[in-house]
Amino acid sequence: MQQYITHVQSLKATFKEDLVWSYLKQILSALKYLHKLDIVHRDLKCANILLSPDKRSVLVADLNVSKIAKNKLLYTQTGTPYYASPEVWRDKPYDSSSDIWSLGCLIYEMCALKPPFLGSNMEQLYNAIQKLVSLTQRFIS
Repeated sequence: MQQYITHVQSLKATFKEDLVWSYLKQILSALKYLHKLDIVHRDLKCANILLSPDKRSVLVADLNVSKIAKNKLLYTQTGTPYYASPEVWRDKPYDSSSDIWSLGCLIYEMCALKPPFLGSNMEQLYNAIQKLVSLTQRFIS
């Protein structure tokens, strides 16, 4: 997927909406299966989504850092910072919803052709994510 995003960027094009929806459904189906087994992927990102040669089908790959959530919560910090959920950033317990956050980042990147949060260092990236969380919490309250 990461290579395909780079290719689409080079063409100054965008992903077709129906393709984004198709990818979303397929990735959600894979996550549903994993989460039903209490497995949290923990490193969902564009580089870990494999595309079929015709670019219509996807596979969720690289389960090297995945973990079984025996007590429903995980505590170890892992994954790729651009896709890490706020709980992971804050070194708090997290669950399978962390994968859903990462999926949101992945879908955003497919639509905007850039990650949703940018920073020239880890602190700036952390602050960008926390700013969104803060705004969302104010909106919900």
